[in-house]
Amino acid sequence: MTEPRTPAIEAAETLGLDHEVRVIERARSVEEAAERIGVPVDRLCKTLVVRRAEGDYLLVLVPGSRQLDWPKLRAHLGVSRLSLPDADEARDATGYERGTITPLGTSSPLPVVVDTEAAAADLIAIGGGAHGVSLLVAPADLVAAVDAEVVDVTRA
Repeated sequence: MTEPRTPAIEAAETLGLDHEVRVIERARSVEEAAERIGVPVDRLCKTLVVRRAEGDYLLVLVPGSRQLDWPKLRAHLGVSRLSLPDADEARDATGYERGTITPLGTSSPLPVVVDTEAAAADLIAIGGGAHGVSLLVAPADLVAAVDAEVVDVTRA
């Protein structure tokens, strides 16, 4: 099978980010996706688009076994309000459809926050920019490549 080409894969290559592409059939749950990719659920990271204000977004990487802790993220950012945009707004902000969002190759540069649980792993799976495409990366390398902040922003 030919390896897919997405803006995320092209960005990983341009950044010199060591990665492995995994292609799976579309999964119905985080657990199913993790199993198909071949990683534990806590190593499959969701990339959430978070709105700070109109036209002001950031990306937050959250392990599949955890949930975003809004008070922690608000405290870190020093703001009182944050929200998740709808699917169309998230696509406009990133260039990616919901379910394919990744911190690599976004249509415009966005700040990235990686949860400490994800950053502590030796390897994580992130979205690859298309449905069924994931990239396996070392979180430390990803943090360096996208100049991400590592912050405790999740809960079990």
